[in-house]
Amino acid sequence: MDFSSYEKLLLRRDGGVLYATFNRPEALNAFGDILGPEVERFFQEVVRDETTSVIVLSGAGKAFSAGGDIDGMQRMIDAPHTFQAVSQRSRRIVFSMLDCDKPVIAKINGAATGLGASIALLCDLTYAAAHAKIGDPHVKVGLVAADGGTLLWPQLVGFAKAREYLLTGDLLPAQEAERIGLINHCLPAEELDAAVDAMAQRLASGAGMAIRGTKASINIALKQIAQAVMPAAIAMEDVTAMSADHAEAVAAFREKRTPVFTGR
Repeated sequence: MDFSSYEKLLLRRDGGVLYATFNRPEALNAFGDILGPEVERFFQEVVRDETTSVIVLSGAGKAFSAGGDIDGMQRMIDAPHTFQAVSQRSRRIVFSMLDCDKPVIAKINGAATGLGASIALLCDLTYAAAHAKIGDPHVKVGLVAADGGTLLWPQLVGFAKAREYLLTGDLLPAQEAERIGLINHCLPAEELDAAVDAMAQRLASGAGMAIRGTKASINIALKQIAQAVMPAAIAMEDVTAMSADHAEAVAAFREKRTPVFTGR
């Protein structure tokens, strides 16, 4: 892999472990016009990279990833024909992560929301700092939670909890996320790096063929569910992207006020 071809994704190796860091700290690592396409390309390339045995994902600064950003949402409201391209990119990221047979570890060093939460939850193992929060607040900006939320949350925590958190858009503290089974481990921030590094090296030194085959087998059922859920969910998100409620949510955020939704 040509690390220098990535602008907003920092890449470094430690033996068979490849560390990939979202690097837009000034925007809480929201994906945007550069990082989003780079994340999509990364998962298409890394699956063919024979040097990499394990992938560790994290975010620069104080967030893992905020997912979308308000400025980007406003641009898509102003040019609604562009939204479908973004939602389809999210779909491709989800499926490319499901197709990646190499173990992926999420190091959730701060907030992981929206698509950022989906990418974290698509990882095979999830470690979060105790101060981190995770959630899918799509409905709070008038959008359907289509880019992984409606796929992943019911599988991880069951339909009852998934409905509660996806319909409200509330964020969970990492400790609660661990308690309900959304993530694997919640740790004090100062212990996060060491725990992730130890697991990454353990997997990298394991029986790679067996580990990859086991992961691929686990993902068969999830990929079947994704094929059923995501096309409809993304179509519904595309509709809500053109709704009055979405435009109101973005305007309210920019104006620092509470949105007034009308259901349209």
